[in-house]
Amino acid sequence: MAWSATMIGALLGLGTQMYSNALRKLPYMRHPWEHLLGMGLGAVFVNQLVKWDAQLQQDLDKMLEKAKAANERRYFGRCGHN
Repeated sequence: MAWSATMIGALLGLGTQMYSNALRKLPYMRHPWEHLLGMGLGAVFVNQLVKWDAQLQQDLDKMLEKAKAANERRYFGRCGHN
């Protein structure tokens, strides 16, 4: 997954830079170093997004587990007292 996220981010950065040049009616490859910079920033951005999503999923699983345990204590814990 990390390789595909890196490639998607690099393509996003490259596409953004080329689109920016096209909007300004400049040659697509005007400054090649800007394309490399955009590809690097795009790759970092998408990789961080993937890490953030994985951490968010772990946090959600923990919260759901705590809520499930609380509900079980609330409803099944009272049955023995009646």
